[in-house]
Amino acid sequence: MAGRVSGKKVFITGAAQGLGAAMAKAMAAEGAKVALADKNFAGAEKTSAEINAANPGSAFAFELDVTNEEQWVVALEAANKAMGGISGLVNNAGISAREGGIEELSLETFRRVMSVNVDSVFLGAKHAIKYLAKNQPGAIVNISSIAGLIANHNSPAYNASKAAVWLLSKNIGLYCAKKGLDVRSNSIHPTFIDTPILDPIRNMFGKEEAEAKLGRQIPLGRIGQPSDVANAALYLISDESRFLTGAEIKVDGGISAM
Repeated sequence: MAGRVSGKKVFITGAAQGLGAAMAKAMAAEGAKVALADKNFAGAEKTSAEINAANPGSAFAFELDVTNEEQWVVALEAANKAMGGISGLVNNAGISAREGGIEELSLETFRRVMSVNVDSVFLGAKHAIKYLAKNQPGAIVNISSIAGLIANHNSPAYNASKAAVWLLSKNIGLYCAKKGLDVRSNSIHPTFIDTPILDPIRNMFGKEEAEAKLGRQIPLGRIGQPSDVANAALYLISDESRFLTGAEIKVDGGISAM
């Protein structure tokens, strides 16, 4: 069904590469205008140019450190002017870290992971809701992780941060509903996806062995592709999901079913 998000105006963080870029490209291809925000402004500009080559006038790039509240205010206002409104927010920016067990993890690293992964979602929703309210129906999509639902022994900061994104997404959805806003909030929970976030393990074992090793942990037997997450985000931003809020979509190849 072509034009699934025609007329939507979507602000996407972490959009220079990986999942953010994939989601921006998918939404632009289906009729949306997209604001690509990233600390890597050159990368956001490059991806924006690629999108505009295929869909002229649909993409705009903005510099944004998602942990900086002032930059959020400036970037959202600029995107609102560039796109003529904001009806969708995708909080995608996030980091992982070589953590180790809780006894080895430094407080500095823990705080850094929580700041990028959780503060960004809080700040994004806090300052974007006023724009979404003016462009209803609106939608917020927060990229969590299957690691926010299933813990392991050596990622305390990542587990905690992604679990926080999961519950915060529900809180935001309930808040908007209580306010009488037609603004929904949902989360996506991917497992291993073929993006640069897997590069450390690829560097450790080699690409083929690393991806095979990860794939063996997934019932479907393979890692996911950025398009798998992009398609889920496309659905949640679109009006196809108008009755879905405070929910989560697991893009995990069945790993959470075990």
